Amino acid sequence: MRTFLFYIASFWFSFISAQEIPPINVFSESEYDAESQNWSISQDSQKSIYVANNNGLLKFDGERWHLYPSPNNTIIRSVKVLNERIYTGCYMEFGYWEPSQYGTLEYTSLSNKIKDRLIEDEQFWTIISIDNWILFQSLNRIYSYNEKTDAFKIIESATKLTKMFKVDNTIYFQKLHDGLYKIENGKGQLVTNHKIVQDNTIVKVLEHNDLFLVQTQENGFFILKDGNLEPWEISAKSLLLKSSVYSSLLLSDNRFALGTISNGVIFLKPNGDLDYTINQPLGLSNNTVLSIFEDAEHNIWLGLDKGINCINTKSPFKIYIDNDGTLGTIYTSAIFNGNLFLGTNQGLFFKSFNSNDDFRLIEGTKGQVWSLVKHDGQLFCGHDSGTFLINNGKAKSISDVQGTWNILPVNDVLLQGNYDGLYVLKKKNGEWQMSHKIKGFDISSKHFDFYNDQTLFVNHEYKGVYRLKLNSDLTEVVELTNDFEVRKGLNSSLVKYQDHIWYAYQEGIFKYDEPTDKFEKDSILSQIYDDESYITGKLILDSSKDGRLWGFSKDNICYVSQGQLSNTLKINSLSLPHEIGKMMVGYENILPIGNDTYLLGTSMGYIIVDLDKIQPKDFSVTISSISNYDLSSEKQPVDKNNQAIFENSFNNFELVFNAPVYDKFSKVEYQYQLEGLYDEWSEWSKEAHVLFKNLPHGEYTFNLKARSGKTLAQNMPSYSFTIKKPWYLTNVMVLFYTIGFILLIIAVHNIYKAYYKKQKKQLMLQNQKDMELKELESQQQLMHLKNEKLQQDVDNKNRELAISTMSLIKKNEFLSGIKEELKNVNKNNTLKPVIKIIDKNLNNTDDWKFFQEAFNNADKDFLKKVKAKHPKLTPNDLKLCAYLRLNLSSKEIAPLLNISPRSVEVKRYRLRKKMDLPHESSLTNYILEI
Repeated sequence: MRTFLFYIASFWFSFISAQEIPPINVFSESEYDAESQNWSISQDSQKSIYVANNNGLLKFDGERWHLYPSPNNTIIRSVKVLNERIYTGCYMEFGYWEPSQYGTLEYTSLSNKIKDRLIEDEQFWTIISIDNWILFQSLNRIYSYNEKTDAFKIIESATKLTKMFKVDNTIYFQKLHDGLYKIENGKGQLVTNHKIVQDNTIVKVLEHNDLFLVQTQENGFFILKDGNLEPWEISAKSLLLKSSVYSSLLLSDNRFALGTISNGVIFLKPNGDLDYTINQPLGLSNNTVLSIFEDAEHNIWLGLDKGINCINTKSPFKIYIDNDGTLGTIYTSAIFNGNLFLGTNQGLFFKSFNSNDDFRLIEGTKGQVWSLVKHDGQLFCGHDSGTFLINNGKAKSISDVQGTWNILPVNDVLLQGNYDGLYVLKKKNGEWQMSHKIKGFDISSKHFDFYNDQTLFVNHEYKGVYRLKLNSDLTEVVELTNDFEVRKGLNSSLVKYQDHIWYAYQEGIFKYDEPTDKFEKDSILSQIYDDESYITGKLILDSSKDGRLWGFSKDNICYVSQGQLSNTLKINSLSLPHEIGKMMVGYENILPIGNDTYLLGTSMGYIIVDLDKIQPKDFSVTISSISNYDLSSEKQPVDKNNQAIFENSFNNFELVFNAPVYDKFSKVEYQYQLEGLYDEWSEWSKEAHVLFKNLPHGEYTFNLKARSGKTLAQNMPSYSFTIKKPWYLTNVMVLFYTIGFILLIIAVHNIYKAYYKKQKKQLMLQNQKDMELKELESQQQLMHLKNEKLQQDVDNKNRELAISTMSLIKKNEFLSGIKEELKNVNKNNTLKPVIKIIDKNLNNTDDWKFFQEAFNNADKDFLKKVKAKHPKLTPNDLKLCAYLRLNLSSKEIAPLLNISPRSVEVKRYRLRKKMDLPHESSLTNYILEI
């Protein structure tokens, strides 16, 4: 039972439908923020897309969706862009929208101009232009509007009008159950009322390859000739008979795109053969296709019952999507014996190459497949459980050593890198089998290659680069080196290209230089990625005749080629973001499957890349809207077509821009410059808007660039504006400031003038005072000198007085001595006359006069002061006072008065009494103090 269940599971697991389709951009209701149903699509000259939606008119500029509700809040059924007008039709209303100077759309009604009122519940499903007329088709009428004259013509119908078509400048329409008509001279003329037309709904009328075709909803194509209808016999007829076609479009390359009610979109080749079908399991949002539109870049837009899709039919990429996850992540691929092999984390699968056959699992290979290598007419599979030979859809184990990363043919043997080192496979008796493990190296060997016959380089992500010297029979490592200056790195790799060993990791791509025994950074190959764009260092040398070297970055895949006129290497880039491509980081793989056609394995299936289809597409970038505001108001729209001058407070600007690039694998990046503030260009960014806050006053010019991949936009739009000066810097205020400044200068000048005048006056006064002071000082010095002179005179007088006094004293003492001697000798009074002469000299008034004059010169007015204070004093008392003033003792005074010292004391006593001096007071001190 277990065996039976295993085979049943293997049967269902082994078959997967394989169809490669173009990339699809999917827009859900949440992205465009409107209802799910989308009835019609058109495009303007700026390549913006317009969609008739249940909620109104949708506009998509490549960056963002805008919804404009219908004028009467009903479902918009039709949209058609003609010149600068976007015509729409909805319930009981039709008219046109025009872009305003602010970048928004404004509506003008045409149905209001009709004198005859519309039919009740009338809706407008188709809009077509011819000459100067715009035709609006409802289920009941066709309204023709003349753009120049504003005139209307109306074509009535008694039966339901299904659709309206334009073929070779002629308008056709179907009256249901009646026939096919065309408009001539403003009226409907019957073309055919064949039974097929009466019994079927027509979805398309067209001319194709000299055939006039009528396509029905349920019964396919018919050829109209001379009023008769015959089936168009094509190989896809049986498919169309099983499908209900709601919308149809003849593409610019003469293929057909048919939108069905329940089977998605069917693409037919010009001869009617089936090209491919895309439905919900293959990536569409919904299987009901309400409208189809081909844009200027030949993308196919689908208005679905649920969502909007854009199919990049001209993309160089085609995608196989493993929707149910049966294949898993693809790690390697190969084409062998007419079959395509895919090695995944779930096993090895194959199918017939270039067919839509189902993929089948090769029995026994379930699990992780690491590599597929063709050698010696055989296909080798490196597997987690060992190594297999693949032949006729079967796998044969030739090595059970776990974990075969890769296999490298070397002469007549195979070198195998495994989880635990290196092994050698040899052919014995015509069959490949394990020979031996190379001794001396037990490190996991994912990336390895020979530099020469016996030198092998091995890279390990976490341990670095090893150089192994092997012996001649590849059995042993004789020398091991691991001291290279390049650092180890996650997702690094090693490959041999143009006879050189290349090592790649985050810091760049390095080439081994044998003379210096170092890895030198290569300036050209290192352009594949930088620090910001690095995601993996995986390098792949493909097996094509050109032997291209492939590398990967965050937004691109690159391949290296040689210049046509030199050996200089050249980097070629393809826009394929790693996150969109869903490649397994570090395990990227690519396989040449045709002339410049490659298969790239991903985690969701694989991608086919056709280098011949890679053509730079011209595109333009547009400043879609500008808004301006101050800190207290909401954003105000700005006329982006005219230079404007803004008040100083309105110095906050938001600029929104877009580039209508609709390729799924192309990301648009923007770069801007604001001249007047930032002269440098900004870094490239995916942000499609920029906000400038609090700009200072001045003149500004905003410049914008865009790039998609490596292709620059063909234009560089700009917008110039001016921010006024603040009120306090206006010309009037500047004039006021100038006048005020002049007045201030005058005032300051006058203040300084008055200040310096005052200071000068003060200085003059100060100088005068200084001069007076100096003069006074001079006078004082002069007086001092005079006083000193007077003092000297006084001192001299005092000395003279002292000398004279002493002379008098000595004289009187001498005379007194002689007198006494004479008295002792004069017994008989014979010397009495002599004694009288002596007494006369002792009491000489002339001596006193001389003394008095000298005393007055030395101490002027003393005697007057004493006399004034003590008027009772006698001349003798004044004499005694004079002698006491000279600080003479009683003994010294006695000779001057010719009395005894005792008598002097008596005189002193009497003098004290006359002066009323207290007993304790000193008479001498009192007299000295007067």
